[in-house]
This record gives sequence, structure tokens and C-alpha cells, in this order.
Amino acid sequence: MPTFVYTSRCVGCGDCVDICPNDLMHFNPKNRKPYNIEPEGCWECLNCVKVCNRSAIEVRGYADFVPMGAAIDVLRDEKRNMVFWRIKYRNGKIKEFSFPIRTKPWGSIKRPKAADPAQLRSEFLSDEPDIIGIKDLKVPSAPREVSK
Repeated sequence: MPTFVYTSRCVGCGDCVDICPNDLMHFNPKNRKPYNIEPEGCWECLNCVKVCNRSAIEVRGYADFVPMGAAIDVLRDEKRNMVFWRIKYRNGKIKEFSFPIRTKPWGSIKRPKAADPAQLRSEFLSDEPDIIGIKDLKVPSAPREVSK
């Protein structure tokens, strides 16, 4: 579901440009308002919709998901720290639901603590040795079955 920017609501803050993981949101050089340069390349993560506190970005649904007469609205309420979704089906039925905003402030996520070296050889290790601060780790290869 590609996005569409209402330039009348947009203040040109650039949050949607900064957050787009596929670098599809760009500023129009004439009016300094963002737009989706390649809607068909949109990853549909909706980060731009969720980050916009002016509700200037709309989700444009595909015909199979949002056929004639249907609509999707996404609203962000920073005071309540929630994202509200409103889906209007073409038969008029409306479904509304909400989710908490779980974004962490920049720099608030801590690095993993150094693990016990014995655990570094575990197949369940979630981080690479250089990330958790242990250098030059020699991980033994898996034992081979010996045919008789």
C-alpha cells in the first residue's frame, strides 16, 4: 500500500524522509514537501505514516485490499503514545484498532553484555563475537560423522 502526501497538511519537517528504510521519500525542490518517488517500490512498512504527527501521509491501498469505496486511515496520538487504525470496507463497515508506539529514543538501547566465553560456542548465540566485544574467537567446526 504505497503512501501519498497531502502537501496542505505537511509542514516539511522531514521526519518521513529520514525514517524511510527504502529511501523512497524525497523532498520536492520547488515546495520543500516530501513525496514518494517510487510508490511501487514501497516496502509498506508505514513508518512514514506513523512518524507524521500532522496526518499528512495517507495509505493508498491496492484494489484487491482496498477496493472501490474503501479507505484506510492511520492517526498518531503522541500524548497517549498510540497509533490508531481505521479501516472502512466498501460495504460501509468500519473497523478500528490501536497499537502502542514502541519506538525507543535514539541512543537508549544498550549493547549486549559480554557473554561467558564457553557460551560463545553455543549454536544458540544471538550476536556475533565482535559485536559483544570478544575478538579472535576460534569456533570449532561441527563434528563430522565417520562412515565405517
